[in-house]
Amino acid sequence: MRQPVHARAGLLVGLVGASAVLLGAFGAHALRDVLDAPSRELWHTAVDYHVWHALALALAAGLGRGRSGRFALAAFAIGIVLFSGSLYALALGAPHWTGIITPFGGLAFIAGWIALGLSLGLPGDDLRED
Repeated sequence: MRQPVHARAGLLVGLVGASAVLLGAFGAHALRDVLDAPSRELWHTAVDYHVWHALALALAAGLGRGRSGRFALAAFAIGIVLFSGSLYALALGAPHWTGIITPFGGLAFIAGWIALGLSLGLPGDDLRED
């Protein structure tokens, strides 16, 4: 049985999805002649992960249950900010040390996927209780 999506989670999903499209279009059009090839590649990677994890966020909002579902929602949102956000910043010329942030976003994505799996009823779900 499908549970209703909390209004804030729905708004988050909509904003994250819309921002992925906007940033993808911005990179493809406004930044096309501004960024060099490596920076365009960074931007493209940021958009790819942003879009895929906007969809993961929607899955967590719509199907995730209990604490692990809420954790997945937060982890995906944090991952987008840290992973994609740091790549967007690097593509736009942020200091090289900004790349230190990127793996933390990747870890948040991994944690989000694990938590989402747990919330969907995989064996060993210790976090699923409401």
